[in-house]
Amino acid sequence: MSKVLIVEDEASMAAALRDGFEYEGYAVAHAADGESALDMLADDPPDLLILDIMLPKMSGLDVCKQIRAGGSALPIIMLTARSQEIDKVLGLKLGADDYVTKPFSFLELMARVEALLRRSAPTPGEAAGAQVFQFGDVAVDFRKAEVRKAGELVDMSRRELRLLEYFLRHRGEVLSRDRILDVVWDYNNAPLTRTVDMHVAKLRRKLEDEPADPHWIVTVHRVGYKFSE
Repeated sequence: MSKVLIVEDEASMAAALRDGFEYEGYAVAHAADGESALDMLADDPPDLLILDIMLPKMSGLDVCKQIRAGGSALPIIMLTARSQEIDKVLGLKLGADDYVTKPFSFLELMARVEALLRRSAPTPGEAAGAQVFQFGDVAVDFRKAEVRKAGELVDMSRRELRLLEYFLRHRGEVLSRDRILDVVWDYNNAPLTRTVDMHVAKLRRKLEDEPADPHWIVTVHRVGYKFSE
């Protein structure tokens, strides 16, 4: 049974979300402010976090920032109001995986939750501890959200880390741009496939010895990309 922590200070919204998730078979915990949420995360980490932006004591943005600063890859969906467009963008930059704008339908939220949990789950047959990878002079530790090349720490965005992880867990497979978008980007916010090309180019510049002639992330003409084994 997956566990969800709902961080929402509006009592009626929190109660509705709790009822909905419990009906769908989830274990549910609730925090009414940002500080309590961080305490609960430390004591009993959930599988997914539903995080409102406007919270007492500590905003959802600050909670998200602190979670990611600690190296946690906990899936996070932020709840925003229509008037919080700037905060929504900032939340994604700070490491939130997705957002839902109030008012929203619970079915929409559940679709996003299920998609995010599928992306975060280990692939079939994958060892639970398979979070550390090495290729060439690059070392990747997804537990710490850390990438090093020749021993030097590489600055990576949350999206770049997710893209790299998808490549590494599907070594040798030819991955189409559409497939990458479905998994790495949110289905409802999927950008043009050109965005995949741009992020791949960024990864190559950071990880390849010769980005113009890549060894690891290679282009498969008219199809997509493949991470060489």
